[in-house]
Amino acid sequence: MSVFIHHLSTLVPPHAYSQEQLCARLTEWQQNPLTARLTRQLFRRSAIARRYSVLPDFHPETEPELFHRDGRGRLLAPSTGARNACYVRHANDLSVQLARQTLAECQEFDASDITHVITVSCTGFYNPGPDYAIVTQLGLPPSVERYHLGFMGCYAALPALRMAQQFCRTRPDAVVLVICLELCSLHLQLSDQPDSALANTLFSDGAAAALVSARPPSGKKPALVLEHFRSALATEGKKDMAWTVGDSGFNLVLSSYVPEVIAANIAALVDDLLLDTPRCRQELDWWAVHPGGRAILDQVEKSLDLRAEQITDSRSVLRDYGNMSSATILFVLQRLLERRETVPRSVCAMAFGPGLTIETALLEMRPATCGRMGNQPKESAALAAA
Repeated sequence: MSVFIHHLSTLVPPHAYSQEQLCARLTEWQQNPLTARLTRQLFRRSAIARRYSVLPDFHPETEPELFHRDGRGRLLAPSTGARNACYVRHANDLSVQLARQTLAECQEFDASDITHVITVSCTGFYNPGPDYAIVTQLGLPPSVERYHLGFMGCYAALPALRMAQQFCRTRPDAVVLVICLELCSLHLQLSDQPDSALANTLFSDGAAAALVSARPPSGKKPALVLEHFRSALATEGKKDMAWTVGDSGFNLVLSSYVPEVIAANIAALVDDLLLDTPRCRQELDWWAVHPGGRAILDQVEKSLDLRAEQITDSRSVLRDYGNMSSATILFVLQRLLERRETVPRSVCAMAFGPGLTIETALLEMRPATCGRMGNQPKESAALAAA
């Protein structure tokens, strides 16, 4: 049974900042001139143009919501409780707004069709959470099954899609709404640790949703077929990427060795993903690589011997949004769907997180068929309708 991503929708909070603005603000906040110098170097090499936040705090003349100063003008480190309270204030509204937007954009489904809601986040906790808000505020049946994947990190969207696929295969009438929401800017750390300086260069706030069902697509717009998933661990990278709860927010370990660890493992892992399929790596059309940073994209492109255009959507998402943790890979897949292909295309998606965990997925992009079936080659038309 084929299971499809019928629609992808994305949302960012209202406060947009250029990298130049953020660099100026963060170096102003730094007490250590050596750390400020490192920050400027990392920003110059980031390949990011703009990032988003729920916080107005990075505008110089705006009353801050989270990052306040003491009487001597020194920046105070917000507690974990204060950061999480900020998450609670924003997460409900953004989740509900995104769920409404997704259903409004995908008119093949309405709220009464939803049978499962899967929420994903590693940047805050509360219960009842966004899943509850979506069900109650959109008027979904109270019998809707709700699941949450928490604190997994940047790779979590792919396990959420695999869970949705399994639900749909078990229950053919299932319609699963997946919501990934990450407010990474709440956990900004102004320490002298290089890991913190690197994280402050990369991470951003954003949310993305997927509507997943075994219902055949209408053909009015392109869809993605969820084919195969594979999980793997590169345990030699365990010390290089980790995510823990501290007294002053969540603490990220993100060493500069992460791109090398991924590069050393990724080719074999993709081959493993394709083991039970008729495809080989060289035959895949498009690559949706989680843009964890410029160096990660560079290493994946080199290790897999990809053409630059095969991961251009990953680079453009990094440029336009930064790293939004679990939501980011759905932004990349959305851009692939916007290509408006006229024949089916294979897609390999991958994302990375603590452990070092590497998740991969094989998908097929099905083009829109309405209004041009007669112009397609017979083989393409048959495949699109299958």
